Amino acid sequence: METLIWICGTLVLMILSVYLLYRIFDGIYEKRIMIYQNKLLKKEMEEVHNIYLTMRGWRHDYHNHMQSLKAYLAMDNLKEAKEYLDALERDLDDINLLFNTGNINADAVLNSKISLAIKQGIRVEYKATVPKTLTVSDIDLCVILGNLIDNAVEACEKVEPQERFIRLYIGILRRQLYLSVCNATGEKVRKLDEEYITAKRGNHGHGMKRINNIVEKYSGFINRKNEPGVFVTEIMLPL
Repeated sequence: METLIWICGTLVLMILSVYLLYRIFDGIYEKRIMIYQNKLLKKEMEEVHNIYLTMRGWRHDYHNHMQSLKAYLAMDNLKEAKEYLDALERDLDDINLLFNTGNINADAVLNSKISLAIKQGIRVEYKATVPKTLTVSDIDLCVILGNLIDNAVEACEKVEPQERFIRLYIGILRRQLYLSVCNATGEKVRKLDEEYITAKRGNHGHGMKRINNIVEKYSGFINRKNEPGVFVTEIMLPL
C-alpha cells in the first residue's frame, strides 16, 4: 500500500513538474515574441515617421520650390527647371499622404501600410479620425493598427485579385475610440475558446494575440466576425 501511495505521489509530482515547465517555457516564448515584435515595430515606426516628416517638410517648402521654378522659367532655363522637378519627384517617390487623422503616429502607420496595400492592387476604402489625447498609448495604438492591417493584407493575398478589398474606419463611437477593419478572405476560420484559430497561425496568429492582449490591458472590447469571403474586426477602447 505504501509503495502504491509513493508511486502515485511521484506521478503527481512529475505531472506538476511537466506542467510548470510548460508554463515557464510558454511564458519565455511569448516574451521573446513580444520583444521581437516590439523591436520590429520601433524600427518600422522610425522609418514611417521619417517618411511622414519628409512629406510634411516638402509641403512646408512648397512655395519656395515654386519660386525657384518660376525663376528658372523666367530666365528660360528649361533644362534647370526640368532637373529641379526631377529632383523633387525623386524626393517624393513612394510617399503617399492618405491620412490626416489628427494623430501623427497613427498617420505614419496608416499611410505606410495602406499605401503598400494599394500598390499591391487591393481596393481600399477608409475614413479615420483619431483624437489627439488618448488613454491608449501611441505604441499600443500602432501595434493594434499595424497588426489589423497586416492581417487584412495577408488575407487578401490569398484570394483572387479582383476580390481583394479592405474597409477601414476609425472614429469616436459612444465616447470610445472605435476601430473597424473589414477585409476579403478565402481562409476558413473557426472559433475555439473565444479565440479565432486560423489554418496558418504564424504571424497572423501572433498578431491576433497581441491585439487581444492590448484590448484587455485597457479593458476594451473586441468583436470578430467571420462570414463567407469576409472577415471583420471591431475594437472599442476607452478615451
